[in-house]
This record gives sequence, structure tokens and C-alpha cells, in this order.
Amino acid sequence: MLKEVITCLSKSQKTLPSKYFYDNRGSELFEKICQLDEYYLTRTELSIMRNNINEICHAMGGNIRLVELGSGSSLKTRLILDHLKNIHSYIPVDISEEFLTDIVGDLRREYPSLKIVPIAADYTQSFGLPEDIGNGIRRIAYYPGSTIGNFTKKNAENFIESISQLVGKQGGLLIGFDLIKDRTTLINAYDDSQGVTAEFNKNILRRINRELDANFIIENYDHKALFNEDKGRIEMYLVSETDQKVNIAEKEFFIEAGEPIHTENSHKYSLESFREMTEPYFKHVTTWTDPQNMFCVQFLTNSSIRNIG
Repeated sequence: MLKEVITCLSKSQKTLPSKYFYDNRGSELFEKICQLDEYYLTRTELSIMRNNINEICHAMGGNIRLVELGSGSSLKTRLILDHLKNIHSYIPVDISEEFLTDIVGDLRREYPSLKIVPIAADYTQSFGLPEDIGNGIRRIAYYPGSTIGNFTKKNAENFIESISQLVGKQGGLLIGFDLIKDRTTLINAYDDSQGVTAEFNKNILRRINRELDANFIIENYDHKALFNEDKGRIEMYLVSETDQKVNIAEKEFFIEAGEPIHTENSHKYSLESFREMTEPYFKHVTTWTDPQNMFCVQFLTNSSIRNIG
């Protein structure tokens, strides 16, 4: 974390890795964001899941090991667990160990007969899975919440490739992603009237202060969200209100008044652009959208023969 933060702040356009939003407080703030009126993504994805859950689970099949990347509160996962037949095990993977422990405790009480093996890890990096037990078990990765949009286009393609390797030829990927839409709806979703997203954005500075003994003055930064139409993405920044010096370890950074620190991208896709990205790694796709075409859920596989179970 120290190496990444120093490297990112040393760039001419200062940045911070968005994955460091998610300590326990950051995860809780993101759950609050998901409940905001302006943040259409979660409720729209959830409505797609609810309206199509039988068809989705039928496509996923049986005798599977469900690997959720970035488990969050597992709200949408509960829908899957309630409807999947003959599931072998559930493996939630999340970068926030404390948050993951709390969620898994709840799930174990709700699903006492389900084998749950949590993994606290940065799922964007290589991590190990428990060995599969039994014949014919297929790995299905689940990546909800449009988090794929946080990657650059090239890194997103690399990530899709890594998932295809994780699940293997007989596996699959269930993924949610946000669709391109009007600027106003997008900006409001990332700059809400209650200021929850602003607090979420600033939480990355709080975490760096705590874990890396830095001295960011949190109240001297403003949250800013804008839509970059050329790149088809929302960009979030923390903008310094004053000239200031920040110390992290033995490094000192000078941040000018008005200087932005880029903290997150959220790319938006068309069905065509998403297919172009995933087609080299997954040959078969099933698509579900909402009536307004705000959001999309897809199930991708390498094989047209599915084990329904």
C-alpha cells in the first residue's frame, strides 16, 4: 500500500488507488451509497436479478463453486443462494477482512448447511482458491455492482482474462455493468445531495493517515465528480482548497490549491463495447437488462453445454 500510494502521488496527475476506499468504514459508506435515491445502479441491478433470477440460476447450472469477487453485503448473492440448485460451495473474496468477517457470520447463520470459505484478498491480484473436492465441480465467478467500470479499458480486459483462467473452460462469469446514459443521471449518482459519496471519497485519505501515518487535512479537500464523454466514464477527484505539504513515511508531497487528486474512474459500456472486450475470453453470452436499459447483467461461458444439475 505504501509503495502504491507514493508512486501514485508522485505522478504529474496525482492519483490514489480506488481499492483503498474499502476499509471497514469505507465499505459501510458504500453500502449507504447503494441505498441513495440518486444511485440507481444497485437497485436497478437488484431488480434485474429479482425479475430474472430463475433464468439466471438455470443458466449457471448446478454443482458449482460460486466465487464472488468483492462480496460487499452479499444482498444480491442471497438471491442466487436461495435459487441455485445443488451448489457445492460459496467463496466470498473481499479486500476488507473485518467487513468480510461480519458478512460471512450473517450468511453462515442464514445458510447453515452451505460451505462458505471466505478469502480476504485483493481480487485484482493473484490469489489462491481452496482445492475443488469431487468430480464435475464448475467454478462460476460472480462480479456484481458494475465494479468492472473502475478499471481502465485495458486493465478491464486483462481482468476478464484472469477470470477466464480462474474459472477454466467449463466455468463461467456472472457480471453486472453500467450502460451509457445521460450526463445528469450519471453525475447525480456520483455526487449525491446528502454528501455520502463525498465522505466515501475522503475516506481514502483517512485510511492513508491511519495506516501510513500521513497527515492529510481531510477538511481541506472537496469532492468532485465529472463525466468524461470522450472516455465514456465518470471521474472522481479530491481537490485541494489550499497549498499544503503532505508527509507519508519519509516522502513529502506539495499539493497546490485547486490541484486534483484522481481517485476513481467508472467506465460506462454499450452492449457492443462490452462484447468486444469479453469475446476473446468468453464465447457465449446471455444478457438481461431493465426496461429503461440503464444497467446490464450478463452470464458468460466458454462452453455452450451447461450442467443444469
